Amino acid sequence: MAETTEPGTTDQGTTDQGTTDPETTGQKNMAIPLTAFAVGAVVALLVGVFGRVHDPTLQGTTDLGYSTVLAMKTVVATVVAVLVVVQVGTALWIYGKLGIRAPSWLGTAHRITGATALVLSLFIAYHCLWSLGLEVGTLPDGAPVSTRTLVHGLIGCAVIGAMVVKVVAVRSRRAPGWFLPVAGGVLFSLLVLAILTSAVWYIGQEGWPTRAG
Repeated sequence: MAETTEPGTTDQGTTDQGTTDPETTGQKNMAIPLTAFAVGAVVALLVGVFGRVHDPTLQGTTDLGYSTVLAMKTVVATVVAVLVVVQVGTALWIYGKLGIRAPSWLGTAHRITGATALVLSLFIAYHCLWSLGLEVGTLPDGAPVSTRTLVHGLIGCAVIGAMVVKVVAVRSRRAPGWFLPVAGGVLFSLLVLAILTSAVWYIGQEGWPTRAG
């Protein structure tokens, strides 16, 4: 039986004049963010599962010369916070929201700071998962897990998933125009919450971390 197509279009979703069918293109475009968010959610879930089943250990971690791993993570998280602010500022500048023409090198600087923030965030996430895991209920010594600790752990898992979504948004050329700013906004919000419930809390309780020795 011969395949049929709608009048004026081919079976590849283009018109007989060679132009792209808007409806088909829209469907393909929407598939990208929907798939990315779904994959990001799965990644966040898997990270959380790993955090629960993994036995926390300090083996394979580093304190970078600070008194504890927590102190080290606080310092690195503060660096990430600065980079995130730079990311937001340069993004607004690039998109013309600051009323100042962006220099030619700004796009490169934006990408470099973004990549650095991503790597450092993954570095922190690894140390959180490996040395602490996802703490829920009670600690091994019987002490209850604080609400802050639980919330921070869940947000941390969500951050990893949001990173996946952001990478897809940056690399995709066929996604809707709203996808990149939404993905960036979600990741920014989660990073802010993660930093508030970790580095900011730690500094408020213990002060600025000191070097070991």
